[in-house]
Amino acid sequence: MTLKGKSYALGAGTIINAIATLKGSAFGVDLKTFVDVELSEDSGTIHGEIDGNPDADTTLIERSVELVLKHYGLEYSGTVSTKSEIPLASGLKSSSAAANATVLATLDAIGERMDSLDAVRTGVQAAVDAGVTVTGAFDDACASFFGGIVVTDNENLELVKRTECDKDVLIFAPDEKGFSSKTNISRSKLIADWIDIAYELALDRNYGRAMTLNGFLYCGALGFDTELMMRALEVGVEGVSLSGTGPAFTALVEKGKANELKKSWENCNITGNVIKTKINNSGAFWE
Repeated sequence: MTLKGKSYALGAGTIINAIATLKGSAFGVDLKTFVDVELSEDSGTIHGEIDGNPDADTTLIERSVELVLKHYGLEYSGTVSTKSEIPLASGLKSSSAAANATVLATLDAIGERMDSLDAVRTGVQAAVDAGVTVTGAFDDACASFFGGIVVTDNENLELVKRTECDKDVLIFAPDEKGFSSKTNISRSKLIADWIDIAYELALDRNYGRAMTLNGFLYCGALGFDTELMMRALEVGVEGVSLSGTGPAFTALVEKGKANELKKSWENCNITGNVIKTKINNSGAFWE
């Protein structure tokens, strides 16, 4: 007998990067990763496939299936395949989306229902096991799963606050790629005291100011140019930041300013794509 399941989860943007303090904040965006899982009742292996990228490392999605099956004491072989709208290796939480969607699709296949936070934590563990994250990315995983804006304590895997928000999101995704596992942790730790200030702003729901402070701090620590942030400030955007450890930048934009910022970013001397989307408050799909 063959068991089939499917799901999707969201990409996300950064308000507070958790590397410096293990406390973070992020928002779900309306870009999705779709996952299909197909299992057979024998004790073989799980094989992963990433649409359009046949040479990509599939350890994360394979490990996500394995952890769900282990939790329920099941042994299956099968395939897990992903298709994504999220630019890979750009700081837009493609790994968190893939892990979340794979966990949910596996649960769908085996007919089980897991507590939402336990499902998120399973995906976080898979990301740690696969070596694709520095912090475990619990903040990113919560934003990808629940949507809206989340504030988290990553050290204790605690969702501190979730808020729904109706704003456009503008993303500048450079042609270059970056990987969280390669980031400079020691330099990120040097800005911890100032990131704490940004985190307090996020707790008070001053998300735009928190996001921009986070952006300037991490650009300084990790060596990114702040031109895209300055262009956002010039058109009156309050919240703009390096997303994760880059290289993408994201901005939370009032609906009247999105086209103005899009034009400014498209005219800068950095090669990449500008993506206009919005905060997704609905979160991941699972039946």
